[in-house]
Amino acid sequence: MPKFQFEVSVTPQYLPEQSMPEAGVFHFVYNIIIHNSGELPAQLIARHWIIKDSTGLVQEVKGLGVVGHQPLLSPGESFEYQSQCRLATAQGSMEGSYLCISEEAETFDCPIPRFSLDATQFPAQDDDLAQGRVLH
Repeated sequence: MPKFQFEVSVTPQYLPEQSMPEAGVFHFVYNIIIHNSGELPAQLIARHWIIKDSTGLVQEVKGLGVVGHQPLLSPGESFEYQSQCRLATAQGSMEGSYLCISEEAETFDCPIPRFSLDATQFPAQDDDLAQGRVLH
């Protein structure tokens, strides 16, 4: 087992109620779990995201922490958060990395595996109404 290792799992979701496909706005939310699978405590310091839409447009997002936190995780501990992004196309992807540091000031990168953002796997916003179903 590596001394320093974080593992990341991501669950993305399309939010049709906050999207406007006719205006090129596709809203996604994603849930992230960061798990310290290493042998020693370490802290997440910064994030670097690469966001691509289906036209090839690339956005990069860099910053300190995640959702206002820089979690310090002991071995076996996890940190979970939710964030969001908007794309101009119905499909795209995200990937990136977290910069982490040990208590001994050794830095390491934690890769965030590429995951898909896909609004096409969901019915159009008005399908339920068109078929006579009422949403509550």
